Amino acid sequence: MALIESKMMELGTVAPDFTLPDTVSGKPVALGEIKSDVATVIMFICNHCPFVIHVRQQLAQLADDYLPRGVTFAAISANDVDSFPRDAPDRMREMAQATGFHFPYLYDESQQVARAYGAECTPDLFVFDGNLRCVYRGQLDGSRPGNNIPVTGADLRSALDALLAGKPVNPDQRPSIGCNIKWKI
Repeated sequence: MALIESKMMELGTVAPDFTLPDTVSGKPVALGEIKSDVATVIMFICNHCPFVIHVRQQLAQLADDYLPRGVTFAAISANDVDSFPRDAPDRMREMAQATGFHFPYLYDESQQVARAYGAECTPDLFVFDGNLRCVYRGQLDGSRPGNNIPVTGADLRSALDALLAGKPVNPDQRPSIGCNIKWKI
């Protein structure tokens, strides 16, 4: 496991467009189809990373809490499945269903979408406003495997609550920390 921080996309950056296969429904999903007028959350995750395993129930809970309020979510895995077969699409579907994800879990086989977003680690989280401009990128909260801080999603929740209240998102944001994305050689 190579520990790495996210690059922190520049605030105001427009979300790079994509169409990727959803491992749960089997259908292609485009950014334009999941865009919200309130907030769109794009999460780069995978199945095997201990940092994602540590927070994945909270990711599911966040979606359950915010989907009814008009926020949309999508998770993307870009890992090289030849080297990390636990991250293969069939395993992604199993994990999404077992965890209770009520949002698409997309497979970025070419890794072009991860590169376009500047994603570096799992989890790497991005929030875009109704105009698909980046207003938050960084950590879910201060919890990490083994640090005994509860997983609450506080940082991401704060950003979403600000958007829902029509207020600016605090620009003082901490990078996400996790396993590096497993790039193809």
